[in-house]
Amino acid sequence: MSRRLGKLSAGVATTGIVLGAVAVLTAGTAAAATTYATGTVAYMCNFPGIGQQQLDVKANFVGPDSVASGGTATPSSVGGTATINATINALLNAANYDGVRGKANMPITATNATPTSATVTNLDVPTQINPYVPGPRSFNIVQDAGTSVPTLTAGAPGSGVISLGTTINAPLDFHKKDGTWTAWNFNCTVKNTNPAQNRAFSPAIPIT
Repeated sequence: MSRRLGKLSAGVATTGIVLGAVAVLTAGTAAAATTYATGTVAYMCNFPGIGQQQLDVKANFVGPDSVASGGTATPSSVGGTATINATINALLNAANYDGVRGKANMPITATNATPTSATVTNLDVPTQINPYVPGPRSFNIVQDAGTSVPTLTAGAPGSGVISLGTTINAPLDFHKKDGTWTAWNFNCTVKNTNPAQNRAFSPAIPIT
């Protein structure tokens, strides 16, 4: 994520995270659009003042119903949410943080499509500054004119799967209650669980 991630008000860290999609075919006949989305994916992130804490991310994109083998598609309507739990929200509040702004860089991986790994860069995390409210808190992440989304080429007939990567990076500005901003390089790594978390967008994309 590049700088300006949305606001983290005291203790609730929800960094929604939406990831763009494989959308417009540049070869062949365009197909109807489908929304592809992940479930909740937990990441461990370095929050200012409170250290490593969990951030729950959901991502989505709009893409074609199907893609011809060898055809290309460019992600569109990339978006998502990031959420912090009530404890993190309270800890951030106690550390005098009430907001955030920035950009997000989100790696993705592809199965039966190329490139097999790429990064959606400069997703926007709009400025979000709000008084503390106990409980979890979520933040929106959206594609804007400055977002760079990779073009993917479909592989062999069958299906292709796009997944969130194992890391997220966001150079952010965290807002303090005194009106000042603090630059923070926000880094996240997917939480290690057994079984491993499902990071795939659903449904799989048919390749004809």
